[in-house]
Amino acid sequence: MDEAIIDLARDIMGSPWVYTVLFAIAAIDAFFPAVPSESLVITAGVFAASGEPTLLFVIIAGALGAFLGDHISYTIGRTAGTRFRHRFEGGKRAGATFGWAERMLRQRGGLIIVVARYIPGGRTAVTLTAGTVEYPLRKFSLFDAIAAASWATYSGMIGYLGGKAFEENPLLGLAVGLGVALSITAIVELVRHQLAKRRARAATTPDDHPQELV
Repeated sequence: MDEAIIDLARDIMGSPWVYTVLFAIAAIDAFFPAVPSESLVITAGVFAASGEPTLLFVIIAGALGAFLGDHISYTIGRTAGTRFRHRFEGGKRAGATFGWAERMLRQRGGLIIVVARYIPGGRTAVTLTAGTVEYPLRKFSLFDAIAAASWATYSGMIGYLGGKAFEENPLLGLAVGLGVALSITAIVELVRHQLAKRRARAATTPDDHPQELV
């Protein structure tokens, strides 16, 4: 059974269409977070360790797709604005995520655009909110290019290193790669949550004057 799965995955990853699929999935994931783009880029990285697909092209396809998708999300926020955002804010958790994204954009600017790319759901909230609050497009594009390139490189390399370490067992390499990626994401989310709680406790008066977008 494992051999059949590996052979099927190898056939897919050896197809010239794999880069188009990576590009499309990374783009869609930026504004429709139910699509697992990290998993696909990591999987491609695992198989790149054995020669196909090519790791550099995996990273480029993932980065370009992520960059395009983030700009689609930004454009949706810029044009549809609050009306579209309210659809995502139907649940308490989603509303809190968008509230956090707006605060962080005002306080941290470009840094949060880079960091949020590694937080599931956070990237969509930040890019949509950036459009809604009219964060300058030139600055958004600059920071998003950094975010997309670093994210694709990280995801591809995690898979590649796992594939190299477990060359005789690609499924184990894939499991390790996904496990590392999920663990890092969980740590980032935990640190963010703890810092937010600490700031909330330290705050004694509300900030009635939002800082300038940087």
